[in-house]
Order: sequence, then C-alpha cells, then structure tokens
Amino acid sequence: METKSSDAGVPADYDPAQFPAFAVTVDVVILTMSDGELHMLLVRRGEAPYKGMWAIPGGFKRPTETLDEAARRELAEETGVDVASMLTQFGAYGDPGRDPRMNVVTVAYLAVLRDVGVIVAGTDATDALLAPVAGVLSGQVDLAFDHRQIVRDAIERVRVELEVSGIATAFVGPTFTLAELRAVYEATWGVQLDAANFRRSVAADAGWVIPTGRLAQPGPAGGRPAELYRAGRSWKHGGPIHRLTSQRRPERK
Repeated sequence: METKSSDAGVPADYDPAQFPAFAVTVDVVILTMSDGELHMLLVRRGEAPYKGMWAIPGGFKRPTETLDEAARRELAEETGVDVASMLTQFGAYGDPGRDPRMNVVTVAYLAVLRDVGVIVAGTDATDALLAPVAGVLSGQVDLAFDHRQIVRDAIERVRVELEVSGIATAFVGPTFTLAELRAVYEATWGVQLDAANFRRSVAADAGWVIPTGRLAQPGPAGGRPAELYRAGRSWKHGGPIHRLTSQRRPERK
C-alpha cells in the first residue's frame, strides 16, 4: 500500500512573528595543565554587557554556520587558539534572565589541550589568559553571565570522564611521566594520591602505560630523571582509577 510522504515545507499559515525571539550563542571551556594545576582559558569582555569582566570565550552563532563551526570561530577570533575537531558539547543553558540583552540560549563546549599555544585576544575581547580553575570555582575570579555554573559543570564532566574514558591522556600529550599523569587526577578531583599506589594502578598492566625507554629532562631541583611512558590501549575502555577508592585516607590519631 502506497503511503503519502509528509510535507516538509513551511505551512501556509505559519507566522514566525507569533513566537518570541531568542538568540543562540556558544561558549567554550578550554582546560589545560600548567605547573601542576588545572587552568582554563578566559577572555576579558570589551563590550557591554559585563564590559571589563572575565568570561568564557564564545559568542553568537551566525545563521549560516553550525554550532561546531561557531564554537571554533569564536574561540579562534577571541583567543587565537585552534582546537580543530576536539570540541565536545556538554550542556545547554537557557534560563530567561541569563543574558540582560534578550532571551539567549547558549550551547557549551569543552576541550582538553596539552598546550594551548600562543594566546592572542581579538574581536570583542580586550585580553585573554590562562587562569587557575580553583580561583574561578572559589569566586576569586568573577565571571560574566552564568559562566561560573558552566565551568562547574565542565569540571564535573571531566571528573566523571577521568573514570570512564581516556581523557587524562589528553592533558599530558604523547609521552609523559607518571607524576605528570597523577597530577591530572589530583588537580581535577582535588585529592592527594599516594605515588606508589598510583604507580601500581597504572603501571602493573601494560595496557595503561607503556615505557618508552627514554627519560624526561631533569627538573630544576636535579635528581634522577623520571621515566617516560606512552598511553596503552586500555584507555579506550575507561580509566585505571576511581574517585571513591583513590583518595588518600587521613591517618587516625
């Protein structure tokens, strides 16, 4: 029996003016490790609203581009950072009062980078820098709009991803020391991990880390250089440790 295909055209009685107008923006959370701490990319707004305040890189989606294209363009224009195809959507925010200009729905993106490269502020951003995430979450750095909540959600997403994916290796690059890898977990989860236990968790099985046979450059304090590793195949199926069992328990008095 032949069925009639649905009409995909615009109905003759459809009037867009009957619906309230709203805009769509994109906001991009870029995370990286620097000096053993978790950092994120921020821009200083050069225009109202919230002129002069720090914010997540982002802006309005153009009618002719996709959300992914808008996120990559805004990030490159405001900071000079190119993330290629590493952006991942993690949330959408549409509270009516989140933007004083009009009803604005924003789609939030996340990317983890080993090195953000040269940061250059552009378009409507007067400055751009890497800021410690701890300062943002604690309120020491005041953010525009609802960007602090977006950052909280992004960090929680990464905390979960450390348990179920190989996102930890994105922070450290193709070769790394176990101390560098452990610092990712400590900085993101806000815990202190026992170095020996961590080594047993990730180095006992060659599926997690594989020795390269090379040593890292000596640190400023000297001492024996640490061994360099590369990621094994097990990262495709999850992470080697979990939050609830990895924290160092306080000693009994």
